[in-house]
Amino acid sequence: MNLKAMIPRQAPLVLVVDDVPANLDVLVEHLHREDIELTVALTGEEGLALAQSLRPDLILLDVMMPGMDGFEVCRRLKADPELADIPVLFLTAAHDEVEIERGLALGAVDYVSKPFSLPILKARMNNHLALKRKSDQLAQLACTDGLTQVANRRLFDNTYESEWLRAQRHAQSLSLIVVDVDHFKRFNDRYGHAEGDRCLTRVAGALCTCIHRPGDLVARYGGEEFVAVLPDTGIAAARAIGEKMRAAVAGLAIEHADNSACPVVSVSLGLATVIPDASATPAALLATADRRLYQAKAAGRNRIVGDGDAQDAGLRAQAAPR
Repeated sequence: MNLKAMIPRQAPLVLVVDDVPANLDVLVEHLHREDIELTVALTGEEGLALAQSLRPDLILLDVMMPGMDGFEVCRRLKADPELADIPVLFLTAAHDEVEIERGLALGAVDYVSKPFSLPILKARMNNHLALKRKSDQLAQLACTDGLTQVANRRLFDNTYESEWLRAQRHAQSLSLIVVDVDHFKRFNDRYGHAEGDRCLTRVAGALCTCIHRPGDLVARYGGEEFVAVLPDTGIAAARAIGEKMRAAVAGLAIEHADNSACPVVSVSLGLATVIPDASATPAALLATADRRLYQAKAAGRNRIVGDGDAQDAGLRAQAAPR
């Protein structure tokens, strides 16, 4: 998960699901004037697929449809952690309180009875879009590091857990890179904490320029330490990203007179990659990446250590029981 994916769109996306084309025509004709993006589906199955791929900001969902009805679509949406927060507004011809209660109990936020009043529909739709926008902003704040504006430890923990399970299900590689600013305490002591904060912010920005896929994540792990989660990324590709990160930070050319690795701010990186199986654990992969970070520091800093490196092999041999 990329933190940028949490930022609201310029115009909210509304998905309309209704099996009657004439209803869709009316809605499209009147809603296209609103400041929204609009997409439509004629079946529950199609609507669910579009919700999974597009992640709309609001779903207008007809209840009575052949095949998968609106109740079942809503149930499946709310059962998926990545879709559960999308507000669902039911469009229903039923005036039975039991049916309306059923829809609300499944997680719908509101309903509009057919034949509906377009002004009322627009008002309710805009109210729920405004609430969704505020909810997204709060969620983004809760997952953002206040200083560096990258993902925080909370978002890292949640992302790492979900990506681990995904990699396990699909037997895909998962890579972690742990990054630490070299001799950061010395930097703070010489240049002051204000410069130290600016340094961390610039380092975080440089690290983020090295990842481009929506699923990749850079997070502040704590203090001067960062971590990158790289789903479906093997050893060679992860090493290339790690080396880009090292070079990007060095390329900032932030003076650091007390850095034994080089005269500018540098980072050391530990890399670990695994295809999770029943014997592997997220904690073990993180511990391996962390161990390799310290091996990079022991080898002189301003470098990356990962699978197969001489530093890793040598220090593991020294630590092996005799």
